[in-house]
Amino acid sequence: MQQELKLRIVSGLILAATVLAATWYGGLAFRILAVVIGLLIYYEWSQITGVARDWVANVVGWIGEAAIAFLVLVGNFEFAAGMLAGVTAVGIALIILHGTSRWLPVGLFYAGATGLALAAIRSNDQPGLYAMLFVFAVVWATDILAYFVGRALRGPKLAPSISPGKTWSGAIGGAVSAVAAGVLLAHFLLPGTEVVAAGVALILSVFSQSGDLFESFIKRKFGVKDSSRLIPGHGGVMDRVDGLIFACFAAFLLATLFSLIKGAGMTSLGAALFGL
Repeated sequence: MQQELKLRIVSGLILAATVLAATWYGGLAFRILAVVIGLLIYYEWSQITGVARDWVANVVGWIGEAAIAFLVLVGNFEFAAGMLAGVTAVGIALIILHGTSRWLPVGLFYAGATGLALAAIRSNDQPGLYAMLFVFAVVWATDILAYFVGRALRGPKLAPSISPGKTWSGAIGGAVSAVAAGVLLAHFLLPGTEVVAAGVALILSVFSQSGDLFESFIKRKFGVKDSSRLIPGHGGVMDRVDGLIFACFAAFLLATLFSLIKGAGMTSLGAALFGL
């Protein structure tokens, strides 16, 4: 047990250092990290859902994910978004024409959107760095406080059929702490954006907890404990970033909406997320 705990701590520290270093440097370094996370998620998804056992779906899926990854790597986020939509549509067509599992297009979108959202939010500017740190802070505050508040107060279950350990008290506690963390970070990094940050943090916290429930649902449906064994002592990539994925989806959609309203395109989603 002690050996497993040590392995968990060491691998966790290495992961945290890698993610924070890539976040700090931004640019290509972070885009590589985002693409790797997206591709590993697709690998785990295809294994869990059985998509990998259908060779047609497997080949089409990997080609599609590789195309999205390439466009994200070169920083062409608008084309990557179009490719994501096209690849997902192909996955749906395969269900009709080939009888492919319905989990193929879901996985294609889930994995592809992960890499795209991460890279587009971070971008290569200072607001992108602040936005990414903001998302991390909100997700971590949600996870940590939801756990401790839930254990302390207990009460009615949030979704007993999906994740029996989660409670409404934990969910509310996580959301409140996420708003507090988001407002505090915004106050120091971008003074004057606290009101917008509070609203965005609440939305991201709700999505983060939904992402956690979604992965619990998938693992329960397919009877697996961990998404994979890729991370020593931690299970798989999906196990570690389930809440972050949904929070990034929400941040990406909100920032894109704000950018479209201002007519700014997808050039600086980090700034758009704070209403700048």
